[in-house]
Amino acid sequence: MKEASLSGDRLLAILAALANPLRLRIVAALQADGRNYVSQLAREVGISRPLLHLHLQRLEEVGLVASKLEFSGDGKALNYYQVRDFALHLTPSAIAEVAQSITTKPKP
Repeated sequence: MKEASLSGDRLLAILAALANPLRLRIVAALQADGRNYVSQLAREVGISRPLLHLHLQRLEEVGLVASKLEFSGDGKALNYYQVRDFALHLTPSAIAEVAQSITTKPKP
């Protein structure tokens, strides 16, 4: 993900996705392991698989993680996740630039 391609709305979505402590822990665990399947990742992070799925879905929606379904030797389906390469360099001028493209209305 390149910074120059970020719109204001996309930056807001990415920051919102990262503004959750569990999601930060998930990204950190995936970065440390390279990739992992859902059951193992849930054990590592210490949350249920359904809750992990919700957080992974949010991270995948904004492009921070990617998944790939693979089958083990015994035919069991394993959904592997890994962190996608991304970098955000936030400066006041970068924020001012992307802020011009924000279409999301502020909540009262």
